[in-house]
Amino acid sequence: MVLPNQLTVLRIILTPIFLYFFLSDDPVMIQISSVIFVIAAITDWYDGWLARKFNYITDWGKFLDPLADKILTLTAFYGFVVIDVIPFWMVIIIIIRDMGITLLRIYAEIKKKSFATSRSAQWKTFIQMFFLYYLLIIYTLRTIESVYNWNPWLFDLLFNQEIIYYIMLVITIFTLYTGIQYLVKNRKMIRKLFLGEA
Repeated sequence: MVLPNQLTVLRIILTPIFLYFFLSDDPVMIQISSVIFVIAAITDWYDGWLARKFNYITDWGKFLDPLADKILTLTAFYGFVVIDVIPFWMVIIIIIRDMGITLLRIYAEIKKKSFATSRSAQWKTFIQMFFLYYLLIIYTLRTIESVYNWNPWLFDLLFNQEIIYYIMLVITIFTLYTGIQYLVKNRKMIRKLFLGEA
C-alpha cells in the first residue's frame, strides 16, 4: 500500500479515537481530541500532496480518500450532537447529503466517469470545515480554566447555543441546496451511470 493510502487509513483509525477523547468529561482528554483532529486533518492535506507530487494516485486511493474525509468531518459534527451543541436532525441532513454525493462520486470513478463539480459545493466544504474548526477551538479553549477565566463572558458569547443553532441552520440549508444542485447539474450523467442511457 502506497504512503498516501496508508495516511488515509490512519485518518480513518484516528477518527473513533478522536471521538472517544472528545466525549470525555476530562478537560485534558478533550484538549487531546483537538490535537488528534488536527493531526488527522493534516494527513488529509499531506496524502493529497504526496499523491499528486509522486503520482501515487490509485483506484483504492480515489475510493478511500474522500470517504475518510467525510467520516472524519461528520464524526466531529456528531460529537457536537452528543454534547448537545448542535441539533441531531441538522447533522442527519448533512450526513445523508455528503455521504450520498461522496458514494455517488466514488461509484462514478469506478465506472470511469466524472461528475462536474460546482463552486457552491466547494464553498459548502469550506464553510463546514471553518465552522467545525471554530467550534472545536472555542470548545477546547473553554476547557482550559486559565484561558476561560480570562474572559468567561466572551467565551460564553462565542459558544452561545442560539447563535450556533442559527449558523448551523444556514449551513444545513446551504448543504442541502448544493446537494440538490449537484444532482440536477449531473442528472444526465447519473442516468447514464445507472440506466445506461445515451
